[in-house]
Amino acid sequence: MKKTAIILAFTTLLLGCKEKESKEANVQASNLVKTDSETLYGEDFMNVKTLSPDQVGDIYSNLKPGDTVNVTFKAPVQAVCKEKGCWMQVDVGNTEPVMVRFKDYGFFVPMDIENKEVTVHGRAFIAEVGVEEQRHLAADAGKNQAAIDAITTPQRSMGFTADGVKIVE
Repeated sequence: MKKTAIILAFTTLLLGCKEKESKEANVQASNLVKTDSETLYGEDFMNVKTLSPDQVGDIYSNLKPGDTVNVTFKAPVQAVCKEKGCWMQVDVGNTEPVMVRFKDYGFFVPMDIENKEVTVHGRAFIAEVGVEEQRHLAADAGKNQAAIDAITTPQRSMGFTADGVKIVE
């Protein structure tokens, strides 16, 4: 009787694990949705107020380290990771671009989207970026070694964690 109960529990556990894997595969496949005018990466967002780059720039000027604001805005892409599309920088009219990363690295964007318009949805914040991370990002962006070596101090930057990104075609 004990053996039967143990075998039944073990079989149930194995079947439960297989079911979870198939659900995760479906989630990964649904991370990319294409319409006629834009392509969605990550989670869909609809019926939200989309801000202009200038409005987002104003929000960032009022943020302090540790503050987080949920926001959706449209802006042009200035740079994108040339290795795998795991980050991008967008122009919001301030002196520096906003560094956009993707929630839990759940999706990436194409590496050829510089100068395209994107709409991003997620959380805006101010972050301090260390020297090593700045150098890593410079290398990913294809900067030369002299530019990478010139990075010697931590920098405060505008950060953004995107749940979803829509790229205008």
